[in-house]
Amino acid sequence: MTAVKYTKGSDNIVTLTLDNPGISANIMNADYRASMVAAVEKLVAEKDGITGVIITSAKKTFFAGGDLKELVAVEAEHAEEFSRMAAQEITGPLRALETLGKPVVAAINGTALGGGFEICLACHHRIVINDTRIQLGLPEVKLGLLPGGGGVVRMTRLLGIEGALPFLAEGTLSHPEDALKAGLVDALADNTDKMLELAKAFINNNPISAQPYDQKGYRMPGGKPSHPGMAMKLPVAPAMLRQTTKGVYPAPEAIMAAAVEGAQVDFNTAQKIESRYFLSLVLNPISKSMINTFWFQMNEVKTGASRPEGFERANFKKVGVLGAGMMGAGIAYACMNKGIQVVLKDVSQESADKGKAYSENLLAKKLKRGFIDEEKMQAALSLITATDNADKLKDCDMIVEAVFEDQELKAGVTKEAEAQMLASGVFASNTSTLPITGLAKASVRPEQFIGLHFFSPVDKMPLVEIIVGEQTSDETLARSYDFVQQIGKTPIVVNDSRGFFTSRVFSTFIMEGLAMLGEGQPPAAIERAATLSGMPTGPLAILDEVTLVLPIKIDKQTRMALEAAGEPYQEHAGMAVIHKMVEEFERQGKSYGNGFYEYPADGKKHLWPGLSAFDSGAAMLDFQDMQDRLVYIQSLETVRCMQEGVLNSSRDANVGSIMGIGFAPQTGGAIQYINMVGLDKFIARAKQLEQQYGERFAAPQLLLDKAAKGEQF
Repeated sequence: MTAVKYTKGSDNIVTLTLDNPGISANIMNADYRASMVAAVEKLVAEKDGITGVIITSAKKTFFAGGDLKELVAVEAEHAEEFSRMAAQEITGPLRALETLGKPVVAAINGTALGGGFEICLACHHRIVINDTRIQLGLPEVKLGLLPGGGGVVRMTRLLGIEGALPFLAEGTLSHPEDALKAGLVDALADNTDKMLELAKAFINNNPISAQPYDQKGYRMPGGKPSHPGMAMKLPVAPAMLRQTTKGVYPAPEAIMAAAVEGAQVDFNTAQKIESRYFLSLVLNPISKSMINTFWFQMNEVKTGASRPEGFERANFKKVGVLGAGMMGAGIAYACMNKGIQVVLKDVSQESADKGKAYSENLLAKKLKRGFIDEEKMQAALSLITATDNADKLKDCDMIVEAVFEDQELKAGVTKEAEAQMLASGVFASNTSTLPITGLAKASVRPEQFIGLHFFSPVDKMPLVEIIVGEQTSDETLARSYDFVQQIGKTPIVVNDSRGFFTSRVFSTFIMEGLAMLGEGQPPAAIERAATLSGMPTGPLAILDEVTLVLPIKIDKQTRMALEAAGEPYQEHAGMAVIHKMVEEFERQGKSYGNGFYEYPADGKKHLWPGLSAFDSGAAMLDFQDMQDRLVYIQSLETVRCMQEGVLNSSRDANVGSIMGIGFAPQTGGAIQYINMVGLDKFIARAKQLEQQYGERFAAPQLLLDKAAKGEQF
């Protein structure tokens, strides 16, 4: 037994210490499973000489969860073998543990997630160290899975169907105090010694222990599905869930089904129901795609896969932000929130103060909710200096320019601010479209000039796109990567081009929606096609948010740059719709009070009836075509970005497409979607779309080459 150490004290209390050898965290790999089976068999054989059992961990975390590498390798031909293994080596031992007849206590000394928390749920008593860094819960749904080690069955019986679903179907995680309030744990301890003391006290005070649901007279909290109160709620629950999932996420629906069906039968039957739903998700391409991106590729990003090696990790102390509009104010807040001193500069003191007020408003909300006190709020605000004086930027080790998308304006503020920056500092432009190499011409240190493309609203959007110019040094890239992580954001790295990666791909989604509107397609159908594909919002609603004026400005800048370079310019069909909306109908977007949608002060937004002006009487397209046009165009543009060297990895493509532009998360990202469909099938469908809707759907050569070699991205 290498992953589970079995020790018996003089008090006859057995301690099972979880300690996977050779890895930093405990996971449910083959070593753990074999060790736990042997440990439980020994407990059963020796139970007459045992007072109780304590399960704890030798690592900083209690237990991380399942072996995801193993899960993604499971295919249909392995189903029977996998099911047998799970029953014999995971769910079986945990059931034997909780029916041992002796008290079993989980002494949780660190974070316990997924399978780790399922081990805790199989214990009769749960004690956790009261440390806010510790998280507890079952987040499998976020990877397209459900808790398959008894988590659905036990949580439902512990909290009731209604109480358990937020933790199961949403993957809600809890810190120790919240977990205690929710009934997920039974006690908190200040330290390890106190935790073990409490564990032994419970064992001594409860010599015969069983789970509540294994005792006579047990009633499920809130009632079983047949209970009148629950029976009234359950019929509407699937419809409410479908509003959230749009039918593209199978895991939450499987969780609800397993919970409700399992609540109507005995524990062992419920466990079989849970296991069958778990297997269906493990075999589903959606879960494999989500695991690939949200676990493996995200961890690569976190560990700096795109960060140049050989440079010490940077720590930024004073950051200048140029421009106190929504983006600049948001960047200032993100820096302040991580304890960094910020100089927020604008052309007037009034504008700068208004930008600082943005942070004050966000902090006031935290204060109202009890997350911070007045002292912490004022201390945080004191980190931001709002000014119209460039001299205040002296000694900044990072300056982020966040002014309007105008090359001359950006050049002016660059020259003014760069003179105040530390000689070793980094100057970054928060541009969404303008090439960094061109902007760097205004810098006297172009090797220290880089692009940092934040997304709005900055306080909510987790991604930052780092754009490397032709002269940007590796050290500047490494330091910028560190800065992005220091302020709690997720970095992806791309090479310079007009629109870079996210803006290019995002614009194809918007423009394809506009093209369909220009073709006379119903606007409601266009929006619905997007959301039912997994996109968070339709293209018309998104464009209203960013304003219809912005694409016109960007298009003008693009045209001027291409003409200056002697390159051809071709206006997208969607631009004609924008020009008509702005110039003929005077509708410019949400911030102007109108756009594709109406924004009544006393009601919900709704599509503007005047969009009927685009109705040409054309037949409505096949709905699948509408969906595929919106999704395929983004994946195809992403491949073009890889082909042109704008993107260096599918990792940055997938993470960036989901976290930056909301590409359907259930697919695992714009490139993983192609893998999920299969390259040959994707190419065949793209060819159909090309024949029907234009050459923009033509498969790039890189995609054709990959398919010819039988490779994936």
